[in-house]
Amino acid sequence: MTHKKMSPARKQRMAWLGLLAILALAIVLPLASYSVHWLGNDAIAQDAATVVNPRSNYWRAVEGGVGGYTAISGREAGVLVAAGGIEWQQRRDGPVAKYLPWAILGMFAVVLLYHLIHGKNKLDAKQLSGRKIKRWSWFDRSVHWVTAISFIFLAITGLSMLIGKNLLIPLLGKEGFSWWAQASITIHNVVGPVFSLGVVFMILLWIWHNFPTKVDIEWFKQGGGMFSNAHPSAGRMNGGEKVWFWVVAVVGLGVCVTGLIMLVPIYNLPVPSWLAWVPLIDGTRPQMQDANLLHAIMSLGWTALAVGHVYIGTAGTEGAFEGMKTGYVSEEWAKQHHDLWAEKAAANGKVVVLDDDTSVSTANHEASQSTA
Repeated sequence: MTHKKMSPARKQRMAWLGLLAILALAIVLPLASYSVHWLGNDAIAQDAATVVNPRSNYWRAVEGGVGGYTAISGREAGVLVAAGGIEWQQRRDGPVAKYLPWAILGMFAVVLLYHLIHGKNKLDAKQLSGRKIKRWSWFDRSVHWVTAISFIFLAITGLSMLIGKNLLIPLLGKEGFSWWAQASITIHNVVGPVFSLGVVFMILLWIWHNFPTKVDIEWFKQGGGMFSNAHPSAGRMNGGEKVWFWVVAVVGLGVCVTGLIMLVPIYNLPVPSWLAWVPLIDGTRPQMQDANLLHAIMSLGWTALAVGHVYIGTAGTEGAFEGMKTGYVSEEWAKQHHDLWAEKAAANGKVVVLDDDTSVSTANHEASQSTA
């Protein structure tokens, strides 16, 4: 059998076709392998997506309220994740902590601006006669100062707990702030009940002097004389003091009650059955969270108003601080700021003269002795 020889032209064509096939395979085979690898991973990913992690399902169920085992007993036994905790923290660390503290700084700015523009409200009398009227008893002043000092401690420690981590960690460091935060909690919880008793005593002692009257309307119309040289009439308490009293009575009691609600589990205080109708009183965690938000909101607003109160009673009004310091105010101060009360005190013989040795004698008695 004879074989025909391949012509040179055909050999040349076969060589070129072989070279092209090699080049084609060199390109196609890697791409094909990459494609197979990609398709395989995609399939694996799809399979993985269809497989559910049992732990994820478990914690989703826990967040939905499904219970589990916990070492504690009582109402929250078996509760692994407290419902509403995240929402409470977002509200506390969000609007409450970010915006409300600015009200305190805003009040400082208002007070400073007023003082720079208007200055201290001074007495019209250039020289004091030495005649005085007793305004506060020793018990009144004791209650006021215990409550005021407690308020300062609570304001500082409360602000430290609310916004301290952002302001104090750069100054104290994490360890220093950790110590101060724990100290703040302890001080707050110990001083809080003392402050609450002070608020109750203030209400019982002074509520009788703080019911609104028609005189207060005119006092407010004249802005309390803070923006002019006018001295509107007032009784023992003027309109502004009455507003502050009712802030203490309403907001103060609200702060004390919400604080007590948060302390119920800490002190293990029993709640009488006859108080079961009072909202928030049983101390469950959701109720404590609500109480915490209300406590912070009222406390921050009250602290802002307290800045104005402290200013008016000290640097803002000449002679005002003397009353809470010694219990007595000058007759000139009384006539300028509380003329109706001063007239009544004079008619009842309660104007006195304080000698250098702090002994007290009535002006009427001194007058009768000099006549004799």
